[in-house]
Amino acid sequence: MVDLDVDLHATLWTVAEAAEAAGVTAEVVRAWCYRGRLAAADRRRGRPVFRAIDVIRAEKATRERARRTYSLQAA
Repeated sequence: MVDLDVDLHATLWTVAEAAEAAGVTAEVVRAWCYRGRLAAADRRRGRPVFRAIDVIRAEKATRERARRTYSLQAA
C-alpha cells in the first residue's frame, strides 16, 4: 500500500507504486510517459521514478478528460 501521508513534492515512486496510488495499471503509467503527460523525475537502477505530485496530477487530468461529454448538434 502506498502511503499518501508524505511530502508529495519530494516522494519518488516507481512505476508500480505510481500505478497503485493512481488506481491504474503499470501500462497506463507507461502510456502517460509515452504521451508526455508524465515525466520521470530521476532514474534508479536504470528505471524511471516519478514525483508523487506529478502522478496525482496526471491521474486527475486523465479522469477529467474521461468525463467530457459531447452533444449532437442538429444540422
